[in-house]
Amino acid sequence: MAEMLDESKNLESTTVGIYRTAATVKGGRRFSFGALVVIGDRKGKVGYGYAKSTEVPTAIEKAQKYAKRSLTTVPMAGTTLPHEIEGKACASKVKLMPASPGTGVVAGGTVRAVLEIAGITDCLTKCTGSTSKLNTVKAVIDGLSQLRTREQIAELRGVEITTTDIEERIKRGNKFMPTLSEGAEKMAAPVNTVGQDRGRGGRGGRGGRGGNDRGGRAGAQPEASEGVPASASESSS
Repeated sequence: MAEMLDESKNLESTTVGIYRTAATVKGGRRFSFGALVVIGDRKGKVGYGYAKSTEVPTAIEKAQKYAKRSLTTVPMAGTTLPHEIEGKACASKVKLMPASPGTGVVAGGTVRAVLEIAGITDCLTKCTGSTSKLNTVKAVIDGLSQLRTREQIAELRGVEITTTDIEERIKRGNKFMPTLSEGAEKMAAPVNTVGQDRGRGGRGGRGGRGGNDRGGRAGAQPEASEGVPASASESSS
């Protein structure tokens, strides 16, 4: 669950993992905790931090401080990546692939936390090698730092690039995305009406089967049979 870290810069923080280590000393065991935190503004900036302390809240605060120092800007093409890239860190490899609008982030919990906090909502991923959370986060950050926009690539090559395959896929995907016209109201959510048409009383209450005075069977007058007056039926009974 993301928490607001800095409202002025719209920075949010997500704790990816908490680690506990123990050192055996003369008096017993001494515990220490490590925190892995990812922060971002969901608009193209992301950073991570890892810190240790004797208490969990202190470790998270230190990790958030380190993450602020490592903020990097991620080039984006709409809500996805401008091109395919692979990031590496130690024995972890993460492959990031662009996706059409509406696909979502198809990734595990660690990779998803980094991409969503960076503002990427459509992406396909594949993680191979080590699945350590720290190395996986480093691999994703390494891949995002290698991204280049169309303008940057055109300037480096000295050529003019009009459109890319990813931009064409985004245009085709936007045609199938639902749009809300101006002035139109959103569809109201369904309302649960189960049980609202029932009466107040149950058995023995108002209108119930056990009521002697109001609507109950015991207090009901016998009906006259067909062709016989009510007084005659009472006398015969």
